[in-house]
Amino acid sequence: MYRCGWATKPGQERVLAVEVSREGFDWALEHSALSHYDPSIHPSHAEWERSMAQPVRIQWDPERDLHFNPLPHRAIQIGLGGEAVDRYVDEWVVSISDVTSTAHSIGALVDRGLLSEAAKLLPAESIYPLGATLSKVVGATG
Repeated sequence: MYRCGWATKPGQERVLAVEVSREGFDWALEHSALSHYDPSIHPSHAEWERSMAQPVRIQWDPERDLHFNPLPHRAIQIGLGGEAVDRYVDEWVVSISDVTSTAHSIGALVDRGLLSEAAKLLPAESIYPLGATLSKVVGATG
């Protein structure tokens, strides 16, 4: 929500919460490639380039607090292409909710310095359990 300025940036005035199935999300991770070469994960640059044929891209960005300051952990960004887009649209989406009013409320509370109240409105987050295979695929570290 913060990336769109709490739903206030031009062209980004709506925030949708999209729930996808566990099976779909796992399929996406299983058919993903890291968006950049990482020698601790890829045996060679050529191997990483071959992985780019996958329909899903994974990128790890710094997570941010309510003032946009980087936190000590990363947030996953997932880009879909090709077959993954069709599966997302036709199979994976469980529900779509408009949470724009929540984004506006959080932004207003942050502007007023009421961070604990704003934090209460954020969606609950939890660790997504990965097996060893998926951890290697997405470049997750413990």
